[in-house]
Amino acid sequence: MTRNQSRRELLRGIGLAGAVSIGLPVAGCSAPSDGGDGGESTPTATSSPTPSSDGDGEEWVQTSTVAMTDELTFEPARIQVSSGTTVTWENVGTIGHTVTAYEEEIPSGATFFASGGFDSEQAARDGYPEKGNIAEGETYEYTFEATGQYKYFCIPHELNGMIGYVKVV
Repeated sequence: MTRNQSRRELLRGIGLAGAVSIGLPVAGCSAPSDGGDGGESTPTATSSPTPSSDGDGEEWVQTSTVAMTDELTFEPARIQVSSGTTVTWENVGTIGHTVTAYEEEIPSGATFFASGGFDSEQAARDGYPEKGNIAEGETYEYTFEATGQYKYFCIPHELNGMIGYVKVV
């Protein structure tokens, strides 16, 4: 029995196959740096994941650890933390990722954040891939002080929908 591909899966496959077939480098994709077996590890949360909902149909998970995967996702995609919490993003796959705030999607008065230490979204976009890439097994940390909702993304996988949210209460 054959499985029907979603439109997103089909377009992703066509784009990747086209890029590879003509010899283009595929942004954010890198081979394992340690020659390991490619096995995945699961990050350890500092608090047990507890889903909650705002009534908008989306669940928020209370945790301070987010995995970045080879499936081009932040897991969980929506987290909720208390002010003063340090969130750790861990690359549990073999493909490089970034953590980059949407500058216009963070609370007023909040400090911009991005792997690579950039001070603006445009600087992060311009500086990638020379700076900001989080390779296999590496982490990025940021401490959230201002309350409100933050939206962030992975630069090389933004078009694949690799977007996440942090709600600080």
